[in-house]
Amino acid sequence: MPETQIQPVDPQKLGKIAFRQSQDLIDDWDIEYDESVQAGDQFGNLKAAARDLVDTDVPVAFPTETVYGLGADATRSAAVREIFARKGRPADNPLIVHIHSLPQLRALLAGKLDVTGDGKIDGRDAIPEIYRPLIERFWPGPLTIILPTPENTILAPEVTAGLSTFGARMPRSIIALSLLRLCGRPLAAPSANASTRPSPTAAEHVYDDLNGKINRIIDGGPCEVGVESTVVDGLSSPPAILRPGGVTVEQLRQCPGWENVVVGYKDKQAEDSSKPRAPGMKYRHYSPKAAVLLFEAGAQQPAPEELKSKSRIGIIRTKSWKPILDLNGEKVKTTDSNGWKACCTPETPASVAADASSLRQSNLVRSVMQHQIPRSDHYIVKPEALHVWDINLGADTEDIARGLFSALRELDKKGVESIFVEGIDDKSGDDIAAAVMNRLRKAAEIRI
Repeated sequence: MPETQIQPVDPQKLGKIAFRQSQDLIDDWDIEYDESVQAGDQFGNLKAAARDLVDTDVPVAFPTETVYGLGADATRSAAVREIFARKGRPADNPLIVHIHSLPQLRALLAGKLDVTGDGKIDGRDAIPEIYRPLIERFWPGPLTIILPTPENTILAPEVTAGLSTFGARMPRSIIALSLLRLCGRPLAAPSANASTRPSPTAAEHVYDDLNGKINRIIDGGPCEVGVESTVVDGLSSPPAILRPGGVTVEQLRQCPGWENVVVGYKDKQAEDSSKPRAPGMKYRHYSPKAAVLLFEAGAQQPAPEELKSKSRIGIIRTKSWKPILDLNGEKVKTTDSNGWKACCTPETPASVAADASSLRQSNLVRSVMQHQIPRSDHYIVKPEALHVWDINLGADTEDIARGLFSALRELDKKGVESIFVEGIDDKSGDDIAAAVMNRLRKAAEIRI
């Protein structure tokens, strides 16, 4: 396969978003695509990706608000199998199905591909009642719900990995939603990385892992959230969180029927032979090539002697550690930008023609904003000639989540032997912190 093409789609130039009030759980949306010369080939790139998803079995990488996804038609086994093959993903690890609307989800639950009206049958909603308050509050957004697989399902069996349920979510990225609507198919889409590697939060991360394995990467800029979606199971009693992510446990407990939601995941990969109920529950994930040494919140920062036993190390700081951990190093001048690299000014674009007062609308407005990715500072410590790359993600939990995977990948590119990571407190009820620490504990070889 030839070199993978990275094709930009700027959400601020894609078109004019409009909203329509609906009697359904969430408002409907539409977009008038900008096909002018000034807009470039934004829409053309997206249409070409949609054609690939319909006409070929080769997956397409595309941005969501959480991480980049590797999408294929969820109704065709040949296409879904290519996701597993190109990622090197275990076949018993189920995939999340992405949809662009509630009518499309209802059609799936009825075993249909074509969407008619609101998708309800004789006024009956196939979406379980337990999920209604979550959909109203968090969709479109970083929340995946576990649903029963219908007997007459059109989903490829590889999507569910033999389970009687499947996970579904409606992303809030306008690029992802537009791609879903243009191709007219539900898309099975895990993270667009090689299996076990850190999740991709920028197009360059996808390219690093999958160049030559897929044809096309839609580059929509860095991801807004930076960790995968929260996965919840409302079919169990009590309801359970199967994976922490962009929606917190406290937010869930504010919703009717979810006051007693329990944590149903572990922070290390399961070692038994059982089938995972959701992605991220069983296998090693999120690991860079370098060894990760995770220092739990409150642990003393590593001693200089421990650091000097290496020749090339990376440091990821959050709330308390001092720059380069008090090593006496000389900063190396570089042409690269250091610290946080801004990709564009995070302002609400004029192309969003909407009153952002409703949560539904403000979710999409946020998806059009682009964010930032971290870069490292390089030091040399003498006389040991120790090379140190230092990244400060800051004290804000959302910034840490957004920059974590990028930081791990950035340090891998520097060829470091070990990465020393300052953990954060995840016992305070902050589920974004729980998501960060869940990923770090699965990536770490040593926890201190």
